[in-house]
Amino acid sequence: MKFSWKDSIYRQRQELARLLHEPLARVAADCAPAWHDRDALNRVLAQAFAGVPHCTYLYCVDTNGVQISFNMGKNGLMPEHLGRDRSQRPYMKEVVPTWGFLLSDAYISLSKHRPSLTALQIVRLESRVLGYLGADFDLRNLPVTAELYDEPDSWRQVKGDPAIRSMVFAQCRVESLMDRNLDQALSILEELFTQRGVFQAQIHFASSQVIIWTMDDPFRYRVLDQEALSDPDICLVYPSHPYPVNAAIPQKDVARILDMLRALRMADENIYLRVSSINIFNGMISLTFSCDGSHYMHYDEFLAKNTAFWFGA
Repeated sequence: MKFSWKDSIYRQRQELARLLHEPLARVAADCAPAWHDRDALNRVLAQAFAGVPHCTYLYCVDTNGVQISFNMGKNGLMPEHLGRDRSQRPYMKEVVPTWGFLLSDAYISLSKHRPSLTALQIVRLESRVLGYLGADFDLRNLPVTAELYDEPDSWRQVKGDPAIRSMVFAQCRVESLMDRNLDQALSILEELFTQRGVFQAQIHFASSQVIIWTMDDPFRYRVLDQEALSDPDICLVYPSHPYPVNAAIPQKDVARILDMLRALRMADENIYLRVSSINIFNGMISLTFSCDGSHYMHYDEFLAKNTAFWFGA
């Protein structure tokens, strides 16, 4: 089963809540009898800090969101935060569930401008709500417990710059250097994909360049300009590499994809393909047209659509 990035966030937050709820509930119970004695409250936070995993700061605020304790951090108590009004911070605007624990959405911290989140635990004395125990966490310090999500392979369309879209019929395709030699450039790309270890390419038709990534050196890209794309000798630079068996795009379909990209580039003078990318491992094709609209499609869905689908009969 594939998980989206939202699924991964949900699973991660569930695990973090499970990890943090009990320690904070214990600290909140210790804070209640010391609530109206600032020195005693600060001592509780100082003693409890090490028992809250991955915590950056501990503090207490009243029901109005005003801080009534010092901050407790790894370097000790920080008195300068006493009296701070936190009522407008994102975590104070969320509704704490009836069971008394809230793990906030992530936000950008004011002090270090880093992605952070805050856990709030209601502090009660008998049935009366005194305020909240707050615990701040830097996302860099939190463990990642959810699996990395899979990029969805469903067709997605993203609208681009409205200014470009409004002028689409006032412009027309100008022949680029790549257009003049497109068959040879795409044949070179087919060779690089199927025989020379390239697994991803961004094809910039208008500016006549292709950015490629290879399996032998995947963390760095290389730019092939028009001179390289018009010289088959460029293939000699990249060693032979068997087509990967775990590629989502079959080797035989690479040429078909490139042929379809050629057709989309040349089919219409007003609406034409400007940029495309191919990744053989996730099986996705991206298309950005002259109207600045972008599409992300699985290769087999892309191949199932002809030019009439994109431009009309």
